[in-house]
Parts: sequence; structure tokens; C-alpha cells
Amino acid sequence: MTIDWTALGQVFGVTLVVTVGIVGLFTVGIVGASRKPAQEGAAVAVAAPGTGARAGAVAAFALCAVAVTYGIYLIVAA
Repeated sequence: MTIDWTALGQVFGVTLVVTVGIVGLFTVGIVGASRKPAQEGAAVAVAAPGTGARAGAVAAFALCAVAVTYGIYLIVAA
């Protein structure tokens, strides 16, 4: 029995990159979802979050869901 170290290294590298990417994307979604809109009558902050932060959070969560669903598809289809 021999081990194809090149293939093992490729699998490790792709897994590492995809895992860090999904975790980072999920973190962006959490940060965007946790932002609160500016209060009425309050001074406008420089980076006052609005609907753009919520839309970005939803997009980040949707991309995470697509990536997880694709991963499950790859596992089940094989």
C-alpha cells in the first residue's frame, strides 16, 4: 500500500483554504447582522450601518449555505 503524498497535500490545502474562507464569510455575516441602525435624532456616525449591512449579512449567510449544501452533495453523490 502506498500513499500518494501529492494528492494528500492537495486535499489538505484545498480543505484548509475552503474552511478558512467559509468561517471568514460566516464571521462577516455575523458582524453585518449584529450592526444596529442609527437611532432617530442621534448624530450620524461616520460608518452608520443600514440596509447595506443587513443585505451583506444575508448574502454572506446565503453563500455559506450554498457552500455547505454543495459539500453535502459531493459527499452523498459519491
